[in-house]
Amino acid sequence: MRRAKTWLTILLIACACMLASCQSVRKEEEKNSLRIGISLYRGDDTFINNLCSILEEKAKEYERENGIKVTLDIQDAKGSQNTQNNQVERFIALECDVLCINLVDRMDASVIIDRAMTAGVPVVFFNRQPVEEDMERWNQLYYVGVDAKETAVLQGQMVVDLYKEHPEAIDRNGDGVVSYVMLEGETSHQDSLIRTEWSVQTLKDGGVPIEKITGGIANWERSQASALMEQWLSEYPDTIELVISNNDDMALGAIDALERAQVSGVNIVGIDGTIPGLEALENGSLLGTVSANKEIYASAIVELAASCVLGETMPEEYPLIDGNYYWASQEILIHEN
Repeated sequence: MRRAKTWLTILLIACACMLASCQSVRKEEEKNSLRIGISLYRGDDTFINNLCSILEEKAKEYERENGIKVTLDIQDAKGSQNTQNNQVERFIALECDVLCINLVDRMDASVIIDRAMTAGVPVVFFNRQPVEEDMERWNQLYYVGVDAKETAVLQGQMVVDLYKEHPEAIDRNGDGVVSYVMLEGETSHQDSLIRTEWSVQTLKDGGVPIEKITGGIANWERSQASALMEQWLSEYPDTIELVISNNDDMALGAIDALERAQVSGVNIVGIDGTIPGLEALENGSLLGTVSANKEIYASAIVELAASCVLGETMPEEYPLIDGNYYWASQEILIHEN
């Protein structure tokens, strides 16, 4: 009996030693660094450029608060999906812990997903949402962005509210009809399609008597929008009262054309709340814009990237919808006068 107790004591001591050893090894294996591979569809896109700057700030903030070194490897795909695919291969070869991808072509995410799944590297897509079928392929795929329908409704609502209070401010010639033109982003981008549809629908639902003069695709670019607006001013002189733009850069292009033509009295609304857009809002050349909270947007990307690598749950202030989606909050910004 005494011998059995002795062996039991020895066994318990051995187990305790093994547990302590395992805990020690596990502690040593705890990550104290995080490498994030970031690929941008185009680094010269104003909104993406603004967001990327804040991403870098938020990564440093996360590093300070959590004691985990964060390294961002940021690459510009320059509008080429093949280039972006190659960048993903490089990130994986460099043993990045997680990928944050601003897709060039939202319809062509399969190659990136295949390579990430094979390597076991989680992916956080942002700004350009993959199709639902792709997102359902793996439980380590996430998306951070804004609700495009909400964006469009807010853009339309700012015009509806102003029209109800001061119809003469929108119907500038007083003929009972608001004549508008539409500047659209890329044909394949989900946000462009939804923004175009729901901004106009919100105006109709809000009782604004609108008439479309024309519209065109400017691919989110200021220069292309400026060229289109210059053409429209020539074709429809003294007719355009409202410019609805899918983003701020194209709205600024319209402003450029109006200034060259020395035309005033045309209301312009954009989306994104970029730094140049806010400057135009302040000086009154832009009537309004819809802005996502970019601080929260960027923080969500960093927090989600870190959480899925470290096996932690997302902080409560960043709730995931359906387990994989985070939608950043938005607000209307309108010129005070």
